[in-house]
Amino acid sequence: MTERDFVLNEFSKNLEGGKYSWSSPSNIALVKYWGKKENQIPANPSISFTLDACKTNTTITLSKKKTNTDFSFEVYLDGQQKDDFKPKIISFFSRIVTYVPFIKEYHFKIETINTFPHSSGIASSASGMSALALCIMSIEKELTNDISDMYFYKKASFLARLGSGSACRSIEGELIVWGHHDKIEGSSDLFGTKYPLETHSNFKNFHDTILLVDKGEKQVSSSVGHNLMHDHPYAEKRFSQANNNLSRLISVFKDGDLSTFIEIVESEALTLHAMMMTSIPYYILMKPNTLEIINKIWKFRKESGLHICFTLDAGANVHVLYPEDESEVIYEFIKSELVANCQNGHYICDRIGFGAKQLPI
Repeated sequence: MTERDFVLNEFSKNLEGGKYSWSSPSNIALVKYWGKKENQIPANPSISFTLDACKTNTTITLSKKKTNTDFSFEVYLDGQQKDDFKPKIISFFSRIVTYVPFIKEYHFKIETINTFPHSSGIASSASGMSALALCIMSIEKELTNDISDMYFYKKASFLARLGSGSACRSIEGELIVWGHHDKIEGSSDLFGTKYPLETHSNFKNFHDTILLVDKGEKQVSSSVGHNLMHDHPYAEKRFSQANNNLSRLISVFKDGDLSTFIEIVESEALTLHAMMMTSIPYYILMKPNTLEIINKIWKFRKESGLHICFTLDAGANVHVLYPEDESEVIYEFIKSELVANCQNGHYICDRIGFGAKQLPI
């Protein structure tokens, strides 16, 4: 599919108002997306686990305007009006208006609630933008009355990507690929797709315990970090590495090879942060307790023989990944040895989820 396939040229139904609500999860990348081209196109493909508990619930209430010259909306987080969110939503609407021109015809009340703390290091932009995109697609579906489920979710992912790149991986589950890869049929730079190849039972019901090392705002935003890849001396090697690691994961997922999975996932996490530390300007988002947790995980894995590993997003917090059949022992280790390194002892228990859901009104 191309961008043209997502342009809405006409719609038959007149809609005076309405209310639509979706719950959409966050996700955690195994192969990292870092660096992008114009229009939110990724410089390399990525693959992620969709999460379950960490999600955003968004409700849009719309009313018809008399004129359709400007975007009109108000946005609330946890019941409090958030005008500081407006610039990001204006940017999002500006990017998607070609594909959903009806958004200029309505005033929107956008109400959103996260099931996890804002700025906790969980990708709230991924869950938030995907939930918003799904609400907008519900409006389109009502206006046209002629959208297949496949098109609905592909376009929702396409729109979400234009708000936040990783948001396109939050529409469906369990494993989602974003970015064209020669060995994965149907993969696309334009939207996320469900991983279509064989997946061993070892990777079903995987757990993700998120250790909140630092709940403050990041000193360097992800948007700035992505832009620093344009002139990065190691960028091309990094993009090639990501493609190779995704190729390697194909056989890993098929065979259930947890040891190689751990090697790839941890290498990807450390490479992500290595790119930050070697950009100009350089910066470090990991904290001392991040490294303390990583070293404790390595020591425990060596001593126990269990398949525990870590990954990191663009921040200090640690995602601890482990399979269902080893979860009881590993969770006890997390509580007894790792939680002390979290800010105020805070952590979140999550696991693989199955994508967004429409909520009743």
